[in-house]
This record gives sequence, C-alpha cells and structure tokens, in this order.
Amino acid sequence: MNDTRKSVTVIGLGPMGQAMAGAFLDSGYDVTVWNRTPSRADDLVARGAVLAPSTEKALAANELVILSLTDYDAVYATLGPAEAALPGRVLVNLSSDTPEKARAAARWAAERGAVQLTGGVTVPPSGIGQAESSTFYSGPREVFDRHRPALEVITGRTDHRGEDPGLAALMYQIGMVMFWTSMLSYWHAVALADANGLKAADVLPHAVETANSLPGFFSFYAERVDEGRHIGDVDRLAMGMASVEHVLHTHADAGVDTTLPAAVVALFRRGMDAGHAADSFSSLVELMKKR
Repeated sequence: MNDTRKSVTVIGLGPMGQAMAGAFLDSGYDVTVWNRTPSRADDLVARGAVLAPSTEKALAANELVILSLTDYDAVYATLGPAEAALPGRVLVNLSSDTPEKARAAARWAAERGAVQLTGGVTVPPSGIGQAESSTFYSGPREVFDRHRPALEVITGRTDHRGEDPGLAALMYQIGMVMFWTSMLSYWHAVALADANGLKAADVLPHAVETANSLPGFFSFYAERVDEGRHIGDVDRLAMGMASVEHVLHTHADAGVDTTLPAAVVALFRRGMDAGHAADSFSSLVELMKKR
C-alpha cells in the first residue's frame, strides 16, 4: 500500500472529481483514479495519474479513497462489487445525499471494515484546491485529523462538525436550501425585469445590494428565533402579508410565472391563520419546524 500521506484514490470523475484529482496531482500526490467511463481520466493520466482497471484495484491502491459520485445509491453500486477491498480503507464520501443516508452509508462501510468520513463541499469545481474554499466533515475525529493534510488539498478550509456522520451532510443541505431558493428568487427578479423591458444587467446592482443586506437580517433574528421570541417590535407578519401579496400581484400583472411567489403568500397566510398577524414574520419558522 502506498504512503497515505502522499497518495490517494479518487473514484468518480465528473467535473468535481476531476478537479479534486487534479488538485492532488498539483500537490505532488500519487493519484489513482477510477470512473465508469474510463475516457474521463485521459487528461489526468496524461498528467501522471494511474487509471485503475476496476474499483477493486482502485480501492486496493490506497488507504485514503475520495468518493465523488452522484448520490449514495451510486456509492453502493460502485463499491458493492468490490467489497473485498474495503477493509482498512478510509472513504471520504463527498457524494451529495441526505443526513440519514450518510449515517446508513457509514454503518454499511463499518460492517465491511472501512471507515467513512462524510464531506459536504461548499464550492463548485472551480473552487477546488483554493485556500479560501471550505468543506464540512463529520465522522471519527482521529481519522479526520490524521488525513487533514490531504483534505486541505481539496479545500483549504476544513470544518469538522462532530462524530455523527450525518452532520456534514446536514450542513451541506442547509446551504443548498438557501442557495437554490435564493437563486430561484433571482431568476424571478430577472423574469419580472424582462417582462418590463429590462435586462438582468439593469437590475444587477439592486439585486446585489439586496442580497448583501441579508447577513444583517440573519444575525438580527438568530438569537430571537433560538429563544422563540417573535415579538412584533420591528416588523409584523401582517405587514409582510401585504408585501408578499403585492409581489404576487406584480408578477401576475406582468404575465410572469407565479408559482414561487404564490407559495410564499400561502405560507404567510398560514401564519396569519395561526394567529401571528401581530408577531414578527420570523414566527413563520415555527410553522416549518418538525412537529
């Protein structure tokens, strides 16, 4: 087995996996790769990577194995036929999926003699190998600490969130729910602008200014939400109800799709019906929480 400090296997060569393998090569690692479509490894092989002929050979090459696959079903489909090579391996599972599936995969790995570190990379492929980029990890702390130099090749910042293998996946999904809904709101703004003869470039400064104001709101409400204190001293749900209805009507008048603003109005209306009209609109979080 190769020296784990300077050798690594990368399984899965989509854009993210290719970027990770490339970062390891740039950092002087001996890199073994495997992908269902071998041709995706051509550029990496030209740079010095070794293409394993099978997943079993890829696993056998190194203790540290980076998994960059679509989801955990793909993990099982890829590693299942090569179970004999799993004992002693550290699987850094950077595949996206739910916290519960991350926990189940960690148990699956342990039953086969391997250890899983769950990871949630917070940047696109272009951010791999960058000092300012970050990844959440969870799983055995000793394993994380031992392989931290290699993990810092992927992203310069590594945030270990605890022993629970599901926590890194949870943090990743928290970021994703904010990212996707925020980007959808921006597409809505662009569509509304377009319906009124404006281009994305015309509204860009205003969109950026609005987005940059959000951290202040996050910070202001965090303590109040944790305390369950939704007093209507700075805002009231009834005021917000009127505003979100104006947003919905503006979209409708312009002939723009109303699916997202209608869903927002429906949530606000639920809060009103629950008796929160005089409370802060942060009270809506209580409707979203697990019952």
